[in-house]
Amino acid sequence: MTYGRHLRAILILGLPLAGSQLAQMSLSLVDAAMLGWYDPTTLAAETLSMALFTVLFLAGSGFAAALAPLVAAAEGKGDTTQARRLTRMTLWLSALAGVVILPILLSAEAIFLALGQTPALSALAGEYLDILAWGIFPALGAMVLKSYLAALERTNVVLGVMLVAVVVNAIANYALIFGAWGFPEMGIRGAALSSLLMHIFTLVFLVIYIQRTLPEQSLFQRLWKGDSESLGQVFRLGWPIGLTLVAEVGLFSASSVLMGWLGELPLVAHGIAIQITSMIFMVHLGLSQAVTIRAGRAQGQGDMVSFRRGAHMALVLALAIVGLSLLAFLTIPDAMIAVFLSPDDPAREEILAVGRGLLYAAAVFQLADAMQVLALGLLRGLQDTRRPMIFAAISYWVVGVPAAWVLGFPLGFGGVGIWLGLAAGLSLAAVTMMTRLWRTVVPQADAEVAARAA
Repeated sequence: MTYGRHLRAILILGLPLAGSQLAQMSLSLVDAAMLGWYDPTTLAAETLSMALFTVLFLAGSGFAAALAPLVAAAEGKGDTTQARRLTRMTLWLSALAGVVILPILLSAEAIFLALGQTPALSALAGEYLDILAWGIFPALGAMVLKSYLAALERTNVVLGVMLVAVVVNAIANYALIFGAWGFPEMGIRGAALSSLLMHIFTLVFLVIYIQRTLPEQSLFQRLWKGDSESLGQVFRLGWPIGLTLVAEVGLFSASSVLMGWLGELPLVAHGIAIQITSMIFMVHLGLSQAVTIRAGRAQGQGDMVSFRRGAHMALVLALAIVGLSLLAFLTIPDAMIAVFLSPDDPAREEILAVGRGLLYAAAVFQLADAMQVLALGLLRGLQDTRRPMIFAAISYWVVGVPAAWVLGFPLGFGGVGIWLGLAAGLSLAAVTMMTRLWRTVVPQADAEVAARAA
């Protein structure tokens, strides 16, 4: 394939995936925007709650993330039966992960109190997660089915269901948070109930879609029948991905805890800035998922020339996205932050000032964030997950979190210092993972392909 055809293939696959990630993120964005208008204190509590939920959700979704390259490689070899077995076992593992995660989410209030958050914020966060915790099962199940469909390059339906979910969630949020149209005013509990219903809707929709459009796959028949080989394959590839995701998202969750030590208003500004930067990251994540699938197919077909060309085009696209995000963060930070604030909020100007500084700091790590997630996607496509997990743990927790604490507190840079600590961790991750990809994993894959050809 020429570079132009690779670019077209990546865009066809990647744009719907990026769109679906943005839609997924928009669910939390809508929650944050409406709660910010309802009451800044509930927004701060939701920021803490989603930090915990997201970390645990991503830990459990490592198996779903592992499914995409495995199914792509199986389909590249024409082995549809193996693709089906892998998907079923991923559903098993995801359900078990949900069983482990649920009690932690239901203990949220005690966890936040132990982490030094105020009793009022901890109580509100506990109320939110007492409801949303039960959404971990449909959320993880939907992640598996979305990964399966993405590996089959049916990304448009993944995007479609997420767009519908955003609309449903927004309407339900407005009704349940503010008590519109005769519904009770539930505040933060309304946001949680709306998100729970959305996760259930998404899973049900995907199951019906697969049953009706892919009946030949027989995906849900004999779902109880185990396959130890496929189970082991998904587990071996998936648990390092889950821990890698926890390490990275945990870095940002730890930053939320650190910002909470600075006070409620800095935490509100941080929550808004996280929502904005996360929207950009979701585009990079969609691109990363696309190259994971393309890399998995290339490996299954033994075509490393195609892998290299596709990787080069993905790098070009990632750099273009970085350029646009830098332009936005440096020129219109106030306009982006203001979306989340009521014009009558007495703390509006203070939140804008803090948030503006955070977005300036976010501009520092845009390139690093893009490169590390793209490298991760390519490495996963080649089924290399354990070494990146180690790199992530060191980069984010040995370097990133300590740097955030030192810059934020002993050196006195406050919230901006915390975010510059994030930049340090992300930069180290980008360098180590890109080095791993191009100096070790790709040459090894080239050698294996050459050996099979000989």
